Amino acid sequence: MRVLLFMVALLAVAACAVRQPAPGERKAGGRPATPPTARPAAPQAARPTIQPSSNGYYTVKKGDTLYSIALEHGADYREVAQWNDLTDPTKIDVGQRLRVRPPEQRASAAPVKGGGTPEGRPLETPQPVKPPEAPKVIESVQFVWPAKGKVIAGFAEPRSKGIDIDGKLGDPVVAAAAGRVTYIGSGIPGLGKLVVIKHEGGFITVYAHNREILVKEQQSVTRGQKIAEIGATDSDRPKLHFQIRKGASAVDPMRYLPSS
Repeated sequence: MRVLLFMVALLAVAACAVRQPAPGERKAGGRPATPPTARPAAPQAARPTIQPSSNGYYTVKKGDTLYSIALEHGADYREVAQWNDLTDPTKIDVGQRLRVRPPEQRASAAPVKGGGTPEGRPLETPQPVKPPEAPKVIESVQFVWPAKGKVIAGFAEPRSKGIDIDGKLGDPVVAAAAGRVTYIGSGIPGLGKLVVIKHEGGFITVYAHNREILVKEQQSVTRGQKIAEIGATDSDRPKLHFQIRKGASAVDPMRYLPSS
């Protein structure tokens, strides 16, 4: 009997000495006792805001593209590439200084004719010249709505440089005015597939988040012509982001679109 009790006590001591698995250590034939702690996802970097240059030059920052720089300065990206001798518009470097206005052309002085001695007569008193009247600004471009839908986000610069128009995938997007297509593509972060059209009077219109683009660069379009289809590229829902720009400045499209 004593021998039996001694054997039972010995087995109990041996069972207590078995090592418990450490947290995260895999048991035999099983999964880890404690799953590893997941690291939180790193926050996405915000898209940089381009401030138009006042001296005709712009220094490239992280996240910039030649297309976004050209758009913010009211220029065609081909012109900016030409002014800076760029052969590949997709290759620009952070810190690179780019000309964003056309170079000034110096007018050559016309040669002075004659070389004789001036006549010895008194100089006539010049008559005061009336300054010319400033020309009246008349907006010659008439815009139409680029899509049929409810405005779900208004103009709020600098956060939003246009308006968002609700729509369904595949709904038509039309040119708001006649002009020339200067850019199509996805070269501006945050805008998805977009179309840029240049109009008379220094106006530029932007159509973003399209599903399909139906025009080509340098193509002339008429007002109301279908140029794209509403999509959700680089967006959380199907919509059209629409901008009107006057040169380098974004303006509120609601000031130019018809009320009905």
